[in-house]
Amino acid sequence: MTSRPFDEGQVRELRPLAQRPLRRDLLGLAGWLAASLVTGGIGAVASAGAATFYGTLSQPSWAPPAWLFGPVWSVLYVLMGVAAWLVWRRHGFADAAAALGLFAIQLVANALWTWLFFQWQLGAASLVEIVALWLLIAATLLAFWPLHRLAALLLVPYLAWVTFASALTLALLRLNPSALG
Repeated sequence: MTSRPFDEGQVRELRPLAQRPLRRDLLGLAGWLAASLVTGGIGAVASAGAATFYGTLSQPSWAPPAWLFGPVWSVLYVLMGVAAWLVWRRHGFADAAAALGLFAIQLVANALWTWLFFQWQLGAASLVEIVALWLLIAATLLAFWPLHRLAALLLVPYLAWVTFASALTLALLRLNPSALG
């Protein structure tokens, strides 16, 4: 019996770039970025009138301006897509099914929050949902950590922003119970 010092995922990662299937890597990157950006697009549909609605709400003093959300989320969606791609690239679907499954579930939760808050104006439901989203992101980060540490670290800004967004959701709900009831 011979022992192998590396598993297949590690061998792929160590293979020189010129020997890697570049087309597969680029298509994979495009796919993971598309999955993340489509999630953002679904949220964008729900938040088409968000700036107007957000502007009518009583705001805590620390609330950011409405224009900041689009650029922040755009960067976060790219980081999310790259993170998932790194895990997929190293381990594939079969060896990272749980981690990539968590990633997919949190994408659904991410898109749902925007509908709950902006489209349907359900403050309490959006608060419960964003806490669930935070837990899913944390679980995804923890699942990515042993598979690809950089991928896990790329989710840290996302987790930080959703932490802030959770606090903002709670503050907005408290300040605007009739508008978000």
